Amino acid sequence: GVPVLVRSVQAFLWEGEAEEILVVCRREDWDAVDGLVGHLPKVRVVPAGGETRQQSVENALRYLYPLCDRIAIHDGARPLVRPEDIGKTVAAAKETGAAVLGVMAKDTIKVVEKGRVISTPDRSGLFVTQTPQVFDLARYREALSAAKEAGADLTDDGQLFERMGWPVAAVVGHYDNIKITTPEDLPAAEAMLALQPEWEMETEEEAF
Repeated sequence: GVPVLVRSVQAFLWEGEAEEILVVCRREDWDAVDGLVGHLPKVRVVPAGGETRQQSVENALRYLYPLCDRIAIHDGARPLVRPEDIGKTVAAAKETGAAVLGVMAKDTIKVVEKGRVISTPDRSGLFVTQTPQVFDLARYREALSAAKEAGADLTDDGQLFERMGWPVAAVVGHYDNIKITTPEDLPAAEAMLALQPEWEMETEEEAF
């Protein structure tokens, strides 16, 4: 089959709007990652991996072309993202300056403290974020700088804009855009993939 990272990159190639795709990895992993995706169109593998997600993105910004005005940040471990959802998120970011892809929560969420349930938020207003998350680059740099000065290291890029009081559009995607982090995730991903449109095969032919 197609490796997880390759399929994630292919989704952006198929969507077509990205002018460049930076694949961020640790320096010691560069050879392996470059061998996997470095031959694909528009792709540049950069050894910019940091201790945290925020640090990795900050490091990667140094590799962007000077004329870049918008960035889409995506988890390489989300290979089931659909090209049309990427396009919707980019379009929303053009309108608002920032947009995050995700889905409405289906489960009831509890707030827990020291092993005890504190409260139950209204599920109708809960949005589970995914990626990509797309931002105006100048504003992203400003928000990132402000977070660093405040000592805030955030796990979600949209939070950078939230801290600044700037609007972030919520784009509803698909529940199958899961993040593959454990071996147990693979069978579920394969089953979901079988139900998706066959854009991935067309993308593979296009990419090579």
